[in-house]
Amino acid sequence: MRRPGPRVPQSYDEIVRRTVPDPDSSKRPTARQEQLAREGFRALDEHEQALHARVFAALDDPSGIEIEVDRETVTLRGHVANAEMIAHVEELVGGVEGVASVVNHLVVRT
Repeated sequence: MRRPGPRVPQSYDEIVRRTVPDPDSSKRPTARQEQLAREGFRALDEHEQALHARVFAALDDPSGIEIEVDRETVTLRGHVANAEMIAHVEELVGGVEGVASVVNHLVVRT
């Protein structure tokens, strides 16, 4: 008679209990972090590619700004010349068709 193999853990908590020496001291990932870990690398779909192109075209000078699109959320990273540009870029991107929210991580270049 064949014995069943080891059971594969089904949840984050089960994995932590088996692998972390002191689970109470570890930090649990957010629900979003768990979702991203399950998805792995995900290439942009056609909708996201089109949204990226519209956002890029809406910016006066996109140099120094990195644009990331995740469904209808646009994340901006990089450097701009002054504080007024941060607000201006966020307003431009927020006005692009298909953008539901803007996460602004722009900083002023010193």
